[in-house]
Amino acid sequence: MQKELDYFMIEHSYGGNQEWFWDPMMKIGGCAAVTACDSSIYFDCYKGTEGLYPYEKTALTKKDYVKFGMKMKPYLKPRRTGIDSLDIYMDGFGKYLADKGCDAVHMEPLHGTEDAEKAKAAVIDAIDRGVPVPCLVLKHENPLFENYVWHWFLLTGYDTAGDSCMVKAVTFGESKWLDMDDLWNTGHDKKGGLILYK
Repeated sequence: MQKELDYFMIEHSYGGNQEWFWDPMMKIGGCAAVTACDSSIYFDCYKGTEGLYPYEKTALTKKDYVKFGMKMKPYLKPRRTGIDSLDIYMDGFGKYLADKGCDAVHMEPLHGTEDAEKAKAAVIDAIDRGVPVPCLVLKHENPLFENYVWHWFLLTGYDTAGDSCMVKAVTFGESKWLDMDDLWNTGHDKKGGLILYK
């Protein structure tokens, strides 16, 4: 079975891209803020929230997105060690949601130490409920995932056809299908995990 969320284009980009930022810290380490920005746009466009994205939603532009990212920066400010835990993301984005008066979005962590089957079930449940899944990967032994190391991104679909569970990863304005078992089993003790929107 395959299911993908409806998603938004920003000009010709599939979601936001941290490479658009003029701010060097956001360009290098703004992935958590971008994940929160994309989540905010998604909630306003598809889940009925209002005011999380403060600009025009019917014609999303890079210019407005960069301004939005700078508004999100104080909540998920890039730092020397990065936004390297689920709690930091939930605390920062949670404060943004509270400041915008949004009590419709809640977050729960699913740590990377959990079993891969539990993670796959959580992603499938979230997509079936119509919400994206923020994912944090820290270290990974497989060089195929080098673009996802120490990085936040969104999962917006799944495909359980055959023996594997593929997930649709969205980052840098593009999407790519990844094997969830391979993504989850990083081969390192220090783990990231998933944020589950409720």
